Amino acid sequence: MSEVSEVIAQAWAQMSGWEITAVILAIAYLLLAVKQNSWCWYCAFASTAIYTALFWDVQLLMESALNVYYMAMAVYGWWQWRHGGSNDTQLPVQRWKLKQHSLTLAAIAALTLVSGTLLSRYTEAAWPYVDSFTTWASVITTFMVARKILENWLYWMVINSTSIFLFIDRGMYLTALLLVCYLIISVFGLINWQRDYRRQAAYG
Repeated sequence: MSEVSEVIAQAWAQMSGWEITAVILAIAYLLLAVKQNSWCWYCAFASTAIYTALFWDVQLLMESALNVYYMAMAVYGWWQWRHGGSNDTQLPVQRWKLKQHSLTLAAIAALTLVSGTLLSRYTEAAWPYVDSFTTWASVITTFMVARKILENWLYWMVINSTSIFLFIDRGMYLTALLLVCYLIISVFGLINWQRDYRRQAAYG
């Protein structure tokens, strides 16, 4: 147990102040998202702006590009949550049908194959196919969050599980720990959103 504590302490000491700040903001984003609080998008914008630079520095090129997209989606998500419902009202929780999920998964697979191949051939990107998978899956899943699609929590569970390995390999231990927290919080997010969806359905 002492060896584990020592490893964690050493990893913490290696973390930059910027990464610590980004992690704190990212946790705040997810906790607020679970409660469907539109302030989550302010935290998301700030956190992803920091991560854009951090990922570029460790040669996770697709992850860096992904965070530029996240910044734009933070603005879009804020608007949708506050005005995306009928008659300019708050957006309710929604669900996608099986056909929409099938098309989504096929798109993620195709995009992963194409970008993974290009990155492996023409760049020095680390883990090009894994990096590509987490990137494209996150692109689509972030849109699902912005539109309050209930199943987004299930997608994030798979994405975050894969990303934990990626960030440990790159030495970003605090970010890997963040994703472990994300997995736990995602369970509560799914439960809370599902409860709200059922409540909405009950009241028509």
